[in-house]
Amino acid sequence: MRNSSGTIEVDIFPEEVNSIDHPYVVQFKEMLEDVAEEYECNLIHFDIDHGTVIFSFDSDELTSQILKILQHDTPNKP
Repeated sequence: MRNSSGTIEVDIFPEEVNSIDHPYVVQFKEMLEDVAEEYECNLIHFDIDHGTVIFSFDSDELTSQILKILQHDTPNKP
């Protein structure tokens, strides 16, 4: 998981998932759009690169909340 300039990158799918039209990717994007709607903001960027989803919102609050969740769920490296 990385965050640069408000863009979040998450290695979530197998590397062979590399199409925005892949059913898993479509489903994940729809979920992000639903969350954005709840926060009254927009998903402004969404892409996939060999299993890594790259996305951003026009809400610092939502971005911050997602980063907190991801950091909490990411095991600490020794």
